Amino acid sequence: MAYDKTLADRIRALLPIEGDFSERTMFGGVGFLLNGNMCVGVWKEELILRLSPEQSDEALLDPTVRPFDITGRPMTGWVLVGPDGTESDEALRAWIDRSVEYVSLLPAK
Repeated sequence: MAYDKTLADRIRALLPIEGDFSERTMFGGVGFLLNGNMCVGVWKEELILRLSPEQSDEALLDPTVRPFDITGRPMTGWVLVGPDGTESDEALRAWIDRSVEYVSLLPAK
């Protein structure tokens, strides 16, 4: 299954103007990197988020969120947000902002 290109377009429109963002095909979808670090992306119809371990534990309390596990080994600090969690631009922006806030603290690659 291809990734949701509409969701990818919505992410592009909502990414902050400031910052060194780039885009790369990965995970069979698309990833948006900040300073060379994966930040957000799209896998199938779900939003991929990179968060701190604490933030990801908190995010998993949301019923629209599940661990990022596409290989049988969940990745710590990564979650998938289902379509119900990204329906509105406000909800999508809130998720993106969480990830950008965390990833902006990581050393650039």
